[in-house]
Amino acid sequence: MQKKEPFIINRLKSVGYAFKGMLILVKTEASIKIQVFIAIIVTIAGFYFEISKTEWIAQLGMIGLVMSIEGINTAIEYIADFIHPEYHKKIGLIKDVSAGAVFIASVVAVIIAGIIYIPKCL
Repeated sequence: MQKKEPFIINRLKSVGYAFKGMLILVKTEASIKIQVFIAIIVTIAGFYFEISKTEWIAQLGMIGLVMSIEGINTAIEYIADFIHPEYHKKIGLIKDVSAGAVFIASVVAVIIAGIIYIPKCL
């Protein structure tokens, strides 16, 4: 019987795997690179315009949401390509729906950014 790892060691390994996954995502996916760039720009804008705590919460929440859904979308694409490497209509549908989820979050993020920044720019 294999000895079970202590809880803390197990959790630290899990965090390590998650961090590795995040680095892979940022290094390999063009869409995440663009989203990181946009996140940096709106974060700089947040400091420049001295947005409120509530606006920071909304902004950071949307950055996290869009990037997280993009990560899930990428994982779904990897799984779909692994299961069925050639083109298949159903796999295409799955990928489209997954990309649609990222699109919805991105549109909401842009609307929230507009609500925060348009009045400050006018």
